[in-house]
Amino acid sequence: MSDSKRITASKKELLELEKGFWTGDAAYYAANADTECLVAFPQMAQAMDNADLAKTVTNPNRWRDLDIELKGIIEPGSDIVMLTYEARATRENGEPYAALVSSGYVHRVNGWKMMFHSQTPMEATAKD
Repeated sequence: MSDSKRITASKKELLELEKGFWTGDAAYYAANADTECLVAFPQMAQAMDNADLAKTVTNPNRWRDLDIELKGIIEPGSDIVMLTYEARATRENGEPYAALVSSGYVHRVNGWKMMFHSQTPMEATAKD
C-alpha cells in the first residue's frame, strides 16, 4: 500500500469555507478551525485553539456584501493548502472594509480545517 495518496483541494470548497469564516457564527468557527490556529490581524497575532477563536465571533451578522477575488493558491504538501485573496465587504455599521487575506488549511479525517489566517487591511471604498 502506498502512502503517496494526494489529497487535492477543491478551490470552490476552500472559498466556501473562507466565506463561512466571514459570515458564520461561533459554532462554524469551532467546527472549521483546526485544533490550533495561528491568526494575525493588525490588532492581534497569536496561536489560538478553535474554542477560543470561536469566542471572538460575537456577531455572525458582522459582514455583508462579501466579495472574494482569489489571487493565488498553492499545495505545498499532500494535506496542506495556502490561499491568498482580496476581500471586500461592508461592516454591519455600513463602513466599507478591504483586506489582503491569506489562509492555510490542513486536511484532517473530518475535512479541511483552517490552521492559519492573516489579514492586512487595504484602502476601502464604498460600494455603489
